[in-house]
Amino acid sequence: MKSGIERWAFSLGLCAVFFMASTRAQDANMNTLAEQYVRLVLAVGQHDADYVDAYYGPPEWRKEAETRKLSLSEIGSRASTLAQAVAAAKPPLAADEMTQLRHEYLARQLEAVRTRVAMLMGTKLRFDEESKALYDAVAPTHSEADFASVLSKLETMLPGGGTLVDRYDNFRKSFIIPKDRLDPVFKAAIDACRSRTRQHITLPPGESFTVEYVTNKSWSGYNWYQGSYRSLIQVNTDLPIYVDRAIDLACHEGYPGHHVYNVLLEKNLLRDRGWIEFSVYPLFSPQSLIAEGTANYGIEVAFPRPERLEFERRVLFPAAQLKSEMAARYYEVLDLVDQLSYAGNEAARRYLNGEIDAKAAADWLEKYGLYSRPRAEQRVRFIEQYRSYVINYNLGKDMVAAYIESRGSDRWSTFARLVSSPRLPSSLATPNLHPTPK
Repeated sequence: MKSGIERWAFSLGLCAVFFMASTRAQDANMNTLAEQYVRLVLAVGQHDADYVDAYYGPPEWRKEAETRKLSLSEIGSRASTLAQAVAAAKPPLAADEMTQLRHEYLARQLEAVRTRVAMLMGTKLRFDEESKALYDAVAPTHSEADFASVLSKLETMLPGGGTLVDRYDNFRKSFIIPKDRLDPVFKAAIDACRSRTRQHITLPPGESFTVEYVTNKSWSGYNWYQGSYRSLIQVNTDLPIYVDRAIDLACHEGYPGHHVYNVLLEKNLLRDRGWIEFSVYPLFSPQSLIAEGTANYGIEVAFPRPERLEFERRVLFPAAQLKSEMAARYYEVLDLVDQLSYAGNEAARRYLNGEIDAKAAADWLEKYGLYSRPRAEQRVRFIEQYRSYVINYNLGKDMVAAYIESRGSDRWSTFARLVSSPRLPSSLATPNLHPTPK
């Protein structure tokens, strides 16, 4: 006859067996649902050329999507059915955090799929409704008065005749990278960003990216993730590129930004865990706020301001054949202009809500965002193409910064965990986060 302890141990062992069997069944069910999600994203991509930002899953799935080309109504119907199945597959409360996050991520990404399909079918959403439905976040609203104090400070810092935007543009001309120096400057910036990132984040062997210089784009830089830990990074040379953009683009598109983000998702979630949903990246989804937010905040993580200024004076200004005496003043001005970043969101909100036209949106960007006219017009083209996506850059950065900085002084380790997880924007939200110009 077994003792009481033996019976207790036996019962505990049975519970463990049942729990493991239940967990395996839950994982198998989620894997099946995740595969259906991937196939739906690929199907939407047949109707929207910008939708599938990256895919490195089974090639036959992409081929099937191209061959079948499901109608938008059929995709919408399947997405609704899948959403119900995902909701029914909610893991038990005892499940570990990553399992919980996976379920929440898949459910919310799927809602964004349904929203994008509805938009492609003609549904009209206001700016904030759209950003909430697609990116799981809403940017604060600003009026002209919110930017007045920053513009007033810039008036003092950039005296002279003409409009403020003209004076700002003239001031920046001394910091343009000559076209024949772009490649060496970017290579130096990339090497430094890679070196600093690899000191803190373990990356898989063989990861790398190539850089191309392109024209006729609505964006300044883009990372096209290829899978197998490789990226193609394109830099748009339509307009002059200033020396500060070298570190910005090298970090944002490369290390520790988009390239590292995609590499770690592929390594830690797709390959190590077998979570097939991370073989595809639908651009118009909550994933993008995390991607853009970490890419922008990653610039500050890799290069805190004093270290950045010293590096640029010592390395990048000479590589660009620019004089470094004005570097400190240059960044004082840029720091103020950065406080106007939400003016871009406001231009997009008003334009997409039908309150102003394209010309008025460009005028707003000139006056309140200090965009030169060509850059303002390029930005309006970006807004027309990507719509409420603009919130992901500044609001995303602010949300990521608040989340990471609230968790202690080791920013690198928290950053690495965030870009290796399926965490949603709404889980980053900080109640007191209300970004406004200072």
